[in-house]
Amino acid sequence: MEKRRAIYPGSFDPVTYGHLDLIKRALSIFDEVIVVVAINSSKGTLFSVEERMNFLSRSLKNTKGVKVESYEGLTVDYAVSKKAPTLIRGIRATSDFDYEFQMALTNRRLSKAVDTVFLMPSESHFYLSSRLIKEIAARKGNLDDYVPPFVAKSLREKFSHERFV
Repeated sequence: MEKRRAIYPGSFDPVTYGHLDLIKRALSIFDEVIVVVAINSSKGTLFSVEERMNFLSRSLKNTKGVKVESYEGLTVDYAVSKKAPTLIRGIRATSDFDYEFQMALTNRRLSKAVDTVFLMPSESHFYLSSRLIKEIAARKGNLDDYVPPFVAKSLREKFSHERFV
């Protein structure tokens, strides 16, 4: 029997406990989840692709059924190349749904072989976003409840020389 495989794409800049929660939820449905760090040169990121992949690999080191990879290009093309007929997307609020629904319909049009499954994070991670985490870090806030300790340390280092007024 062929493994049920899914792709969970994102920028993961940085990975949060919300992302990790969605990966574990996806593993309850799929045999294998390929977490794909998107390479998008037009989107400015705080961490390099290598750093983001490292954070994910460290966060998921004892999680069976997960691979961490990177890709530049159309996610549906990558999914087809990996024989992964499903994309995982997280939905936190109706504003997420509007964007994600549009993206899912576009992806379906690009490839009828790939479908999208929407998952909601647990209530404790519902409000998390990488953007919000970076704002907290920039203002020297406590990151313990939002990201793994090594990610928090890297965020503190990145923002140690930043000054906000």
